[in-house]
Amino acid sequence: MLERITRREEADLFVAWMAIALSFTIINLTPYGILGPVAAIDPLNALIYFGIALLTVGIGFILHEMAHKFMAIRYGYWAEFVKDNTMLLIAVVMAALVGFVFAAPGATVIYSPDGRGLTREQNGIISAAGPVINLVLCILFATLFFVAGGGITLHNNLLAKIGLAGVQINAMIAAFNLLPISILDGRKVLAWNVVIFLVLIVGAFGTLLASFYLL
Repeated sequence: MLERITRREEADLFVAWMAIALSFTIINLTPYGILGPVAAIDPLNALIYFGIALLTVGIGFILHEMAHKFMAIRYGYWAEFVKDNTMLLIAVVMAALVGFVFAAPGATVIYSPDGRGLTREQNGIISAAGPVINLVLCILFATLFFVAGGGITLHNNLLAKIGLAGVQINAMIAAFNLLPISILDGRKVLAWNVVIFLVLIVGAFGTLLASFYLL
């Protein structure tokens, strides 16, 4: 299946991955952005945060997009991730200015080899595949968090920090993409199945809120 990822797609995924990881690193170092109070930044902490972001965002973002891609391929379509340079720039700038990540790095574009269009069910299932993967990853990262003893302390506990970051970032990716607006996944899932949409969006936002109680 990996041979179906083109060189151009690999490059787009890499650029988007780096930009989103940088954005999440910035909000960890300056939670209120440079427009708010900024504490002294320890270069070592910055590298640690960037490494954690690379790992957690890399897994969450790439598997999200690949879930869309391979589900579309399963239905007989061709799909490929295409980055959006403008939105990637906005994500980094917003993180730096106000401490908020608006991550819409691009989209997995679906092509029909024979001109047939997606049915509502196919479109809904393909769209739901990404957030479902993120919610599964939330469970795995939460398990890492608790196994590493993160329920007791996060101080100097790298594995627990990775676990918590993994939960929060994957919950953010799922929750954002499930908003029923514009071209986001949520709008297509809602059009297909209201019950599944409600289960996924409540699960995503519920997990995101619960993750802040782990701090």
